[in-house]
Parts: sequence; structure tokens; C-alpha cells
Amino acid sequence: MTSSSPRRTALDALHRSLGATMTDFAGWDMPLRYGSERDEHTAVRTKAGLFDLSHMGEITVTGPQAAALLNHALVGDLAAVGVGRARYTMICRADGGILDDLIVYRLAETEFMVVANASNAQVVLDALTERAAGFDALVRDDRDAYALIAVQGPEAAGIVGALTDADLKGLKYYAGLPGTVAGVRALIARTGYTGEDGFELFVAPSDAVALWEALSAEGADAGLVPCGLSCRDTLRLEAGMPLYGHELSTDLTPFDAGLGRVVKFAKEGDFVGRAALAEAAELAAQQPPRVLVGLVAEGRRVPRAGYAVVADGAVIGEVTSGAPSPTLGKPIAMAYVDAAHSAPGTAGVGVDIRGSHEPYEVVALPFYQRQK
Repeated sequence: MTSSSPRRTALDALHRSLGATMTDFAGWDMPLRYGSERDEHTAVRTKAGLFDLSHMGEITVTGPQAAALLNHALVGDLAAVGVGRARYTMICRADGGILDDLIVYRLAETEFMVVANASNAQVVLDALTERAAGFDALVRDDRDAYALIAVQGPEAAGIVGALTDADLKGLKYYAGLPGTVAGVRALIARTGYTGEDGFELFVAPSDAVALWEALSAEGADAGLVPCGLSCRDTLRLEAGMPLYGHELSTDLTPFDAGLGRVVKFAKEGDFVGRAALAEAAELAAQQPPRVLVGLVAEGRRVPRAGYAVVADGAVIGEVTSGAPSPTLGKPIAMAYVDAAHSAPGTAGVGVDIRGSHEPYEVVALPFYQRQK
């Protein structure tokens, strides 16, 4: 039995013309890098990077009870989100396990767009559809209705701003407004996954190439470069942002991941996972079994997901993400470790890298935080 070929975004031919190294990611053929991933990473930190994120999953929820449905289905208080704003939240199972982390945009009083990770888009769509029973609301799969292009980095506002009449100075972080960019109709969102200021532009797939080319031309003098998924991963790792399948999973609750703040118990009505999450909150307040921390290498060997974290000859945790950090110039990792070894500066912690216990410093997350 052969597997089906990965899907291609509307920008696929353009990526190949730029010499991108392509990879199968969550069922999509996506650019991994165009040249040096370190150079792409540095461009985002110092100038700007251009990303194709069309693999992300857009799901529209509309109707008189759209807000009530999302309050029931998700852990956040989406009814409290104003029109034109966005909220980071999660969808959990009844036992509190995380099905996915999401960004939800309120486009109108009775219309929301839920953006799911590519690997979980169908799971989120199915869960929302099931949880919509009894609500006067419609859940619609809009994954084919959008291409998503991101501009991230210190020069992003200048590049996008030169191509739009929208008030970007008045557009707050985690907000979005309809407008045009280079003559293309778009939802202009001030969101991102790099730790830098930037914009995510939701457009019709038929407009994606024209928009990419306009952004590339406008950003050429500002140092804008095309960027692949590889540098996006090191950027989000430096910024301490969790990745589903690594720091987040159905085996963990938001409280296990140190993200209990996204769970809003004070909102009206019941929500899926409430009872289990209340127990998880109580446990986390007492003594969490393991804590998500940052690790910085004292040497040059790079930790990878799944490597054991050790202290005094015993396993005390596990690496969830690891890579060389272009910004810090050292290997870094996120890891879940037992609470006794979770304080920044804890001595004697190492990572088992192929049988050798390499020394690492425990640090608070994030590793990198941009200057406002």
C-alpha cells in the first residue's frame, strides 16, 4: 500500500525556482531551507524573513452561538475576545490532554477563524464539529480557502507598511484587520512564531504568488530573505515557544506545560476537560511532577528530542526540543525535568548524548526576548 503524495502550496513552483530544499511536513511539501538556515535565522533576528505557512489549518466558526460553542470546545474565554483581536488557546480532551494549541481570530461578532497546526488540523476540525452539537453555529473547513504568508523581523513593519494603507502602527500584537497588501485582499494579523515583531497575511491561494513577489521586491533593500521551516524551528525554540508533538501532547495538560494561564475557569458555562483541568491546576499549585525548563550547553554537542536529562547518575527528565542556537552561539534545549532540578542555575544537570553525560545549565525560558 503506497502513501499519497504530499500536498503542495500555491507557492510550490516559486519555492523550487528559488532552489529551496523541500521536505514532507505534516502531509505538505514545504521549503526546509533556501540556502543557509543560519543565515535565514539571523536575517529574521536582524532584518526580516519571508515564510510560506500555507500548511496551517484554517477553520471558520460562524453563527449566533459561535462564541458560546468555542467557549465550550476550547479552554479559553473566546466570548471575551473583541472583534479584530486574537487569542492563543488550546483544545483539550475530556481528560485534559492537549489536542492542539491554536490561535483564534474574532473576525466579526458572530465569526471566528481558528488556526490549527497542520498535523492536527483534521483532529481539531473533527472535535469542533462534534462539540458543535446543540449550538446554533456552523463549523467550516476553510483550509483550501487560504494561503498564509508571514513577514517576521525588525524590518517587517516597514516592508508590509509600504505596501498597505492599513494602520499598522495601531495594530496591536495578537490583533488582525482586513485590508489590502500590494493590492491583494488580506487578513493582516500581527502574530508570529519567531519571537520577533511581524505579520501573518491570510490571502486567497490565487493571490499568493503576486503577494510573495511584491513583498520580496519591497523588502530587498531591507534585507528580507525567504526562510524555510528549519530556521522557523530554531527561532521559536530560542523564543521558548512550544511545538505540538514536542512540548505539547495528549499526555500533557496545559498546566504540565506551564501554560495553565490559558485555561479560563471563570468563564460562563462548562467546557470540555474542565474537571480534569481543575485537578491538574491543583496538582501544579502544590508540586508539579515535572517542569518545562531551558537548558544551555557548556560544550558543543547538540541535544535532540528524546534524549535523557540526568543528574547524579539518575534520569531526571527528557529533552523535548534541541538545536544549535545561532543567537546564543551555543546548543540549547527545552526539557521536562523533575521539580527538584528545575530552578535556574541548578548544578550537576546534564544530557545523555550517546552515552556521554554532557553538562548543561538550567535557565529560565525564553532563551531570547526581543527588545520592545
